[in-house]
Amino acid sequence: MRLEGRRPVRVVAFGGGHGLSASLRALRRIHQDLPLDITAVVTVADDGGSSGRLRATRDILPPGDLRQALAALADEEAIAEVFQHRFAGSDDLAGHPVGNLVLCAMMELAGDPVVALDRAAEMLRCDGRVLPMSRRPLHIEADLSEGGEVVTVRGQHAVAVTSKTIDRVRLVPAAPEACAEAVQATTDADWLLFGPGSWFTSVIPHLLVPQLAAAISMSAAKRLVTLNLAPDSETAGLTLPEHLAALRRYLPGLHVDVVLADGKAVGDPEPVHRAAESLGARLVLAPVAVADGAPQHDPHALATALEPLLRAPRLSGTDSSTTDSSNEPREVTTEWR
Repeated sequence: MRLEGRRPVRVVAFGGGHGLSASLRALRRIHQDLPLDITAVVTVADDGGSSGRLRATRDILPPGDLRQALAALADEEAIAEVFQHRFAGSDDLAGHPVGNLVLCAMMELAGDPVVALDRAAEMLRCDGRVLPMSRRPLHIEADLSEGGEVVTVRGQHAVAVTSKTIDRVRLVPAAPEACAEAVQATTDADWLLFGPGSWFTSVIPHLLVPQLAAAISMSAAKRLVTLNLAPDSETAGLTLPEHLAALRRYLPGLHVDVVLADGKAVGDPEPVHRAAESLGARLVLAPVAVADGAPQHDPHALATALEPLLRAPRLSGTDSSTTDSSNEPREVTTEWR
């Protein structure tokens, strides 16, 4: 049952790809009971697959992550299914999702990606707004090290699939102008959500856009970080505490209120608890993975974990503690301190 007359909770979720999609689907579920004003702020540095092919020939934002965010928020499921359809075969259309081509056309017609995304959201009857972190397509560079040698690679895809240790990532150009609407949404938010997702190519890039980073730092919103369930190529060898430390490294002084993690993925919660504390956060453990054991977040379970946090008028104190790293199904999250 919705809370009539209550101002919607303004939530901004940062990311890209499947991690952001899971968060947005969870927020849509919560929106059925708790009024939310949802904004997705999406990375725009993808250069792989269909997005890479399109941005190589046309001066547009890579549409793939934007398309996935729109589909996750869509109420028009039939149109969303068409948006997500990927052409088979070996011709020029092969590998392109329909939605990527539609967004490409809409951005060219509108002349402004934000206008195009708002029109697409209206067409899909989205429960929220999708915004790019910048109006211009960007690139990601990374310094990689292995055996004492440091090399630089360019391109989100190259960074995402590397087997070497990532020393540092940066955007090209180095200080891109932020999407003004994304900055305003961040400033006005009640909650800012980071993760899950590819840490160096989907989560951290938002902290590298100066105006957006300043808005994240200065916003009165609470900040929640959802940790990943397993390492991927770009974070191989990076512990969960190191994931949290990386956020502070790229945005010094970052304060976080809640770190949400799956108990089975965390294992011993003490190191993650200390890392969360270093950011000013409390650690909340909850079963948020899909039931088959795959390292993927389940939107329904994630919604169950997030809803009481978003609903609370303020964070609870830190004078009491319950430790429970089990993943038995339950309706509420469990704090660990």
